[in-house]
Amino acid sequence: MAHTESFQLEEAAAEAYEAKFVPAMFTEWAQRMVTVAGVSPGQRILDVACGTGIVARTAAEIAGAEAVTGVDINPAMLAVAARVRPEISWLQGDAAALPVPEGAFDVVLCQMALMFFPDAVAALREMCRAAVDGGTVAVAVPGRLADQPGYGPFVELVSRHADSGAMSLLGVYWACGNLEKLERLFAEAGLHGVESQTHIGEAKYSSAADFVAVEVESTPLMARLTEDQFARIRTEAAAVLQPFAAADGALTVPLQGHIVVGRKAKERKR
Repeated sequence: MAHTESFQLEEAAAEAYEAKFVPAMFTEWAQRMVTVAGVSPGQRILDVACGTGIVARTAAEIAGAEAVTGVDINPAMLAVAARVRPEISWLQGDAAALPVPEGAFDVVLCQMALMFFPDAVAALREMCRAAVDGGTVAVAVPGRLADQPGYGPFVELVSRHADSGAMSLLGVYWACGNLEKLERLFAEAGLHGVESQTHIGEAKYSSAADFVAVEVESTPLMARLTEDQFARIRTEAAAVLQPFAAADGALTVPLQGHIVVGRKAKERKR
């Protein structure tokens, strides 16, 4: 499974991502990730494609900051991560060539990023390489767009106004959502004992305008929309998202996602 899109941000957008996107959606998933992966005290943890570091920070609350390393290809994301939690080790590097030794980590985590890697199997093999024998690799990805009752209509709204470049990015978000195919990627990468869980998370926003700000201004989508396109999307978003609005206008939008866990084979003793 190969893709050509990436999730790259300048530092101002990375700051917005940390301030808006992380609390709206990813804090909840980070907590689920470390729980499902079985992160515990005394383990060494690697967060691949760490972004501004929410998974690494969550793992550090259990394993200790000195035991956690975050890797991301985007220096702007890492700059924000280091500002928020400087005691964690942050490294710049590609998921397909992780700048870490073989067998250095007990648990390797990757949240909501696998779909952006040019070669998902190669990235999973690298995660496996970084794990100790018998170590854990856990990945979280959004489910299929067809299974997203809130984000599906929003993507349809964007498609009515945006160009192909914006839709290419939005399409990749959901590209690893087929759970059967995702589990096969783990097997192709040499991971064993593959297990999966599907969750319905809750993405929370103060209003439809807040939803649009988070989903557009805190992501690479902003650079792919004209001012006019963005204005029309912002204007029509309230009607599209009305089914998820409370009386005060606050939104709770469901996000279906999968967490898949595999283990590196233990080396046989001769």
